[in-house]
Amino acid sequence: MNNRELGRWQEHKHIGDYGWGIILCVIILCCIGMWAVYYACLHDLKVIDPVRTTMMQCLWYLVGALIATTMLHLSEKQLMQWAPIGYSIGMLLLILLLVLYSREYYVQTGAKSWFAIGTLTFQPVEVMKPLYILMMGRLIVQDQQWGPHNNFNADWRLTRRLVIYTFPIIVALKIINDFGTTLVFLTIFIGMLIVSPCRFSFLWRVLLVAGSIGVVLILLATSSTGQSLLSHIGFKLYQFDRINTWLNPSNGVSDQSYQLWQSMRAVGVGGLTGNGVTHNAVYVPVRESDMIFSVVGETTGFIGCSVLLIVYMYLFYLIFRSAFASRRRFYVYVSTGVAVMLAFHMFENIGMTIGLLPLTGIPLPFVSQGGSAIIGDFMGVGLVLATQYPNVRSIFSVPRIFH
Repeated sequence: MNNRELGRWQEHKHIGDYGWGIILCVIILCCIGMWAVYYACLHDLKVIDPVRTTMMQCLWYLVGALIATTMLHLSEKQLMQWAPIGYSIGMLLLILLLVLYSREYYVQTGAKSWFAIGTLTFQPVEVMKPLYILMMGRLIVQDQQWGPHNNFNADWRLTRRLVIYTFPIIVALKIINDFGTTLVFLTIFIGMLIVSPCRFSFLWRVLLVAGSIGVVLILLATSSTGQSLLSHIGFKLYQFDRINTWLNPSNGVSDQSYQLWQSMRAVGVGGLTGNGVTHNAVYVPVRESDMIFSVVGETTGFIGCSVLLIVYMYLFYLIFRSAFASRRRFYVYVSTGVAVMLAFHMFENIGMTIGLLPLTGIPLPFVSQGGSAIIGDFMGVGLVLATQYPNVRSIFSVPRIFH
């Protein structure tokens, strides 16, 4: 074995170690998800069969794992070639959603985000997230063929291309009234731009502009005058209700105020060690999906919440370490996008559950109920694992998870 082959073998060996750690974290999160969904449905005031719902959750885990395993066998060349096809399919689904959205869910949520066939629903934007990450990774790699980033024009050239492929998604999400998911795509865009070849002198200007726009929007959204102005450019009343609920959860009279207040109560009564699974649970609406973290807080307390956060932090750490250990640019970009997506989901979901952030429909990765979100999460992990294993057989090497 020559030096080049030895280096590649050592690279695959270490990446395989990280991969097994990623798989372990996902399995732990799925187990927490099945237990939390069962508990949430068991104490729901609606007529929900907890066994059937949990079995459906398990079925979605199996489907997601099958998809991730299939993606594991795709090479870097195949991922690069199929990225435009996946992006086009995702955009087509978003366009169809503008017409074929579920009227029932639109009345309930104010968003046109779901297809519905009988009792089966599908949210295509969840699948679009990993497809978008894949396309962004391809664009960044292709841009490097145009030469080094040593001036403003080169940095702006790449940023412009990324914006061209991001803008249609933002427009579609605006039409279907899914502002929370818009924030996910914008966060992924910024995260992948940061690890791109763009120079720091260019990036800090972009971040300064984006931060300024964000501060202005927050100031407008938190004042009555600003809300009146934003309503004239397309923001909806229910979005302002979420802001007002976030600012005054105990004084609101809307359903969202009640949901947030009950979620905060559930997390609060958990205390240090939790109340276990046999006590009378605090009722939280839609607890099995958006407010699933309140189950962890109520039943396992601060200790259980800390363990869950540690699992997430270790998962993100392994994704970043495996990406940079591969020393392949495309792998770094895709893995970074997936890590940013999952991290934003986690922080936003937990933050809104405990009242630190406004309510959105962002699920907790691998834990919240919802087949579309679970498939999207597994597709992201599948991309990470696929970019780690140019030789798929290396995944069967002896694992060493902890370093």
